[in-house]
Amino acid sequence: MSRIAVLGAGITGVTTAYALLKRGYQVTVIDRQRYPAMETSFANGGQLSACNAEVWNNLGTMFKGLRWMLRKDAPLLFSPKPSWHKYSWIAEFMRHIPDYQRNTIATARLAIAAREHLFQWARDEKIDFDLEERGILHIYQSQEGFEAGKKVSQLLAQAGLERNVVTPAEISTIEPCLTGQYYGGFYTPSDATGDIHKFTRGLAAACRRLGAQFIFDADIQNITAHQDQHLIHYQSTLDEEQQGTLRADKIVVCAGVGSRTLGRLLGDRLNIYPVKGYSITVHLDDEQSQAAAPWVSLLDEEAKIVTSRLGVGRLRIAGTAEYNGYNKDIRADRIEPLIRWCRQHFRATGTYRVEPWAGLRPMMPDMMPRIQKGRRPGVFYNTGHGHLGWTLSAITAEMVSDLIVNAEQAN
Repeated sequence: MSRIAVLGAGITGVTTAYALLKRGYQVTVIDRQRYPAMETSFANGGQLSACNAEVWNNLGTMFKGLRWMLRKDAPLLFSPKPSWHKYSWIAEFMRHIPDYQRNTIATARLAIAAREHLFQWARDEKIDFDLEERGILHIYQSQEGFEAGKKVSQLLAQAGLERNVVTPAEISTIEPCLTGQYYGGFYTPSDATGDIHKFTRGLAAACRRLGAQFIFDADIQNITAHQDQHLIHYQSTLDEEQQGTLRADKIVVCAGVGSRTLGRLLGDRLNIYPVKGYSITVHLDDEQSQAAAPWVSLLDEEAKIVTSRLGVGRLRIAGTAEYNGYNKDIRADRIEPLIRWCRQHFRATGTYRVEPWAGLRPMMPDMMPRIQKGRRPGVFYNTGHGHLGWTLSAITAEMVSDLIVNAEQAN
């Protein structure tokens, strides 16, 4: 069997490694961090959300972004600082507005298919990742937002997703801890939440048991070809003088926002832009906070904020989208709205111990992941999942693995 190098040890890389191992391949995973799931897979919103499959390529998103440009606490923040990559990406994003309906339906179908694999893997490998299968509740304060949500529900229904209209009274029944006035909402009972970091590390341990090797603290400098093999040249992040070369018959690029650079090394164009998202983990250290925090996952559509209950002692609150280049700076003016939202909606939940985080979503202009072959023989991609990497990871891992098997059979 071929030896395959998986570039990246986040949720996409580790699920890809697992799917390949189950097909009998020899797998080596390489990553610049010390452990799996230390970047965008560290502390996301936690939702496994087919109900959030709507792509962003629509005029409404564009108008909101323009309106919010001068608000530091805006749900979507577009920095006007000049950048060719950013403005060319936005131009390509706008060209995909006609694909909005088709891509939303396709993404929802992928999300539904992904559940079966991810939950089965967790059962097979006995991974505890704070899974809660209580559904996801969308809430709306305005009639305008609610009516827009109805149109999204029609698209999701075409993909086979059940998303039910709920009244303000039903919102209170589904999640009694939630306070506030709402026009209405939608409830998707089949969606779930979980800790992406715990799942990824648990699945990485399963990969090791199946024979995978992991190379950490390794910054890839170049990728060259020698005969029928790929030579991955890397440098230790701990010692610049320590270098190594990994030989592989095939490569799968699963490096999130780093995939663009690796793609260039391999002669491929991947127009991935890093869209920053923020989260806070509210530690529920007392019984009052535990009782006052929600168990049902929420999505406040107008604030663009989501929640996930991670066991008894943690509440994850995440949101916002920031177009501001390759930086993971944690800005106080972006974290404060998340804390304020928690105080407004769950007033008895203590926010005296809050852990902030920021990560970079790997966004393609059409909001669709790239599962494809590269220009060079033996090069494949599974990347560009945007805000749904956790949700889509299991099915895209299966898809790229099937692509590799089929390519071998065709030769």
